[in-house]
Amino acid sequence: MANFSVKNSILSLLMQKRIKNIDKFINKPVECQIDIFSYLIKKAEKTTFGKDHNFKKITDYNCFKKEVPIRTYEELEPYIARIRKGEHDILWPGKVKRFAKSSGTTNNKSKFIPITDECLYDCHFKAGKDMLSLYENNFPKNDLYNGKGLMLGGSISEKSKFKEGDLSAILINEFPYWVSYHRVPDLETALMKEWDEKLNKIAHQAMQENITSLTGVPSWMLILLKRILVISKAKNISELWPNLELYMHGGVNFDPYKKQFQNLIPNKKMNYLENYNASEGFFAIQDKNPSEGMLLLLDYGIFYEFIDMDQYKKGILDAVDLKEVELNKKYAVVISTNAGLWRYLIGDIVEFTNLTPYRIIVSGRTKSCINAFGEELMVHNSDNAIKNACKKYNCLINEYTAAPIFIDNKSGGHQWFIEFVKKPISLDLFMQEVDTQIKKINSDYEAKRTNNLILKFPELITIENNEFYLWLKENQRLGGQNKIPRLSNDRKIADRILDIRKKFSTKIRQNKNN
Repeated sequence: MANFSVKNSILSLLMQKRIKNIDKFINKPVECQIDIFSYLIKKAEKTTFGKDHNFKKITDYNCFKKEVPIRTYEELEPYIARIRKGEHDILWPGKVKRFAKSSGTTNNKSKFIPITDECLYDCHFKAGKDMLSLYENNFPKNDLYNGKGLMLGGSISEKSKFKEGDLSAILINEFPYWVSYHRVPDLETALMKEWDEKLNKIAHQAMQENITSLTGVPSWMLILLKRILVISKAKNISELWPNLELYMHGGVNFDPYKKQFQNLIPNKKMNYLENYNASEGFFAIQDKNPSEGMLLLLDYGIFYEFIDMDQYKKGILDAVDLKEVELNKKYAVVISTNAGLWRYLIGDIVEFTNLTPYRIIVSGRTKSCINAFGEELMVHNSDNAIKNACKKYNCLINEYTAAPIFIDNKSGGHQWFIEFVKKPISLDLFMQEVDTQIKKINSDYEAKRTNNLILKFPELITIENNEFYLWLKENQRLGGQNKIPRLSNDRKIADRILDIRKKFSTKIRQNKNN
């Protein structure tokens, strides 16, 4: 046990030393971003993209804005396609050996995000170490390194010229030895494609270890933890892993899941650390407990720009840099990175909760919304409504999605698909509360709901037969960072889930007849 204590002390000390590096960009944020900007432009000036956009002539941010238009993935994809064919020096110097495959919550087409060596080491790995440093800073008496971390990731494929897969799988595959030594499951299991078999193998491996931390998307981590309880026959996760102290999560709003985690892990010492990590880069980390938002990472090879959402909705893509942002205003995020993504619109919406230092919350997606009738329902609206309704009626949900219903050309409503872990005593009262909560925080929705003139009372369909899981499976989105899109402005997902649901109804009727 003494050896474990020494190891924990040494690793803790090493992580705490990184706080000085974090303080540098906290104290000089604008200067740090200017340095990153200059580095990126200089580094890429001889690439195909750099030549196409006169990087040699770019001397400042205003010049950059004139030479390089803001782009979506689809507009950048011709360059990425060339890289995937084996060409080098296209978006970033050198050859790209890895691509993070993203299902893309706003588009059915898969996206392939280049992961350069600089992006891997100077962004993702560096931010991962600093996330642990910030945890050490907040909880100096932890025992994190006396056990192992359970990491839940996706899968990876070997192509002729590169590797591609879920970002989490790429990171796990590239981890240095000292990280892999402290990680569960083994590499072969961690990268498996068959999700059900993978969960069972992870569960059996993890049960034998002293797990002190968890990492993964909340919805998939819940599935794994519940399976572990079934196999182990433990009353709760704390009984199985009494030293578990930290869950590092991201990808979705954690509020709808938190009560389930607290029920599964009834340990008062348990801590939850939010991060904002995507295929395109590691952007922010929770640096305070309790949270005051996530600290924007300014020295990790990413130059940030922001578009006021009021302008964005009008089609005006006029971005500002960090020094021009304001508190409590919604912005679409634009990034230029050491992976060769130039003025790339990632599709996320953030708000600044603090400017000294710069802290943000993620409040939605630019396209993950319902605006079929001018109601502008965003994910943060629906997440808050669900959270408050669950609290009021003492219920728990696993997942949800919502889509518009079109009654005629001028009116309709919203159809909610909710998978409950614990149902409310009244589904009608629950939906009344969801409706009320959205009205409180969204004046456009409230106006459209007045007298049921444009928007009717929301319709609820309960998910009883793993229809969400089956939709993810048939769309090859099991595991990793994949999740059901919370809001859709069309009915593609909703209609497909209804089709899956009908199959179960047909089977039930057939069984009754037999």
